[in-house]
Amino acid sequence: MAVSGGLSLAQALRLRARLYALVRGFFAGRGVLEVETPVLSAAGNTDPNIESFSTAFSGHVDAGARERWLRTSPEFPLKRLLAAGVGDCYELGRVFRNGEAGGRHNPEFTMLEWYRVGWDHRRLMAETVALVEEALAMVSRRTEVWVVGYRQLFLDELGLDPLHAPVDALRGPLAEYGIDPAGLERDDWLDLLITHRLQPLFPRDRITVVHDYPASQCALAKIRPGDPPLAERFELYLGRYELANGYHELNDGAEQRARFERDNAVRRARGLREVPIDGRLLAVLDAMPDCAGVALGVERLLMCLADTDAIADVLAFPFAEA
Repeated sequence: MAVSGGLSLAQALRLRARLYALVRGFFAGRGVLEVETPVLSAAGNTDPNIESFSTAFSGHVDAGARERWLRTSPEFPLKRLLAAGVGDCYELGRVFRNGEAGGRHNPEFTMLEWYRVGWDHRRLMAETVALVEEALAMVSRRTEVWVVGYRQLFLDELGLDPLHAPVDALRGPLAEYGIDPAGLERDDWLDLLITHRLQPLFPRDRITVVHDYPASQCALAKIRPGDPPLAERFELYLGRYELANGYHELNDGAEQRARFERDNAVRRARGLREVPIDGRLLAVLDAMPDCAGVALGVERLLMCLADTDAIADVLAFPFAEA
């Protein structure tokens, strides 16, 4: 196998090993602890746009729930560690998402996720940029950095106000794509505008950081009051690839439970199975210190480093060959 950037299989594997070493050195130098958390959990991810793998435990019933879920990220157990007082920490490990297989997706992939106590999303944005810049320097690449608010990005590039424009106005720039509007809501159209109209035009040699999203896209982020209120989250792109998604983390157990329950309500409405809520996380979330966290897709970064559009080029064995 050879990647489009000219690397052999062995070279691609060495590139991954070099990146892992760089990541570990980066965080060791900043005093961030590497940890390991469970891959199997009694709780799953309620996000309606993410499907989890599940499996069955055949041992003694005293061990707990028989159905276990493969993690889609290490977020929930990492937050439990933060609540226990572990402090700044990160995990570099495998995660799993059902149904996501293709040229740029693999159902099993590597995620780097880390948390900084006492930080907000803006401070973490700068550290995420620094890590990506160090990784690029490893292959003798440099980029410019553009930091832009979510609303300003839409105003500058599309002439649309994403917080106030009617849905029909959001649908207009997507007319040529023949998208079936059935079941699509406002946030779906905003996401489609990013993936179809904005993201493809991001320059290859630019890191783009988009921050302060609509409150309706808060996920696990804090919402900053205002007119309108905004979710304190960011996404980082390298060229047209989304690499990282970060939050000023919500640490309100009651609010987080309500969000999980809303997710499951959306699942019911879509005819999807409801997913068990992580009660252990909710029980300690109020004790989690103020912090910011971010998850970065390692294969996406490797694809950029290897200059390839195929995720198979940076895997030892892609899903079809596993």
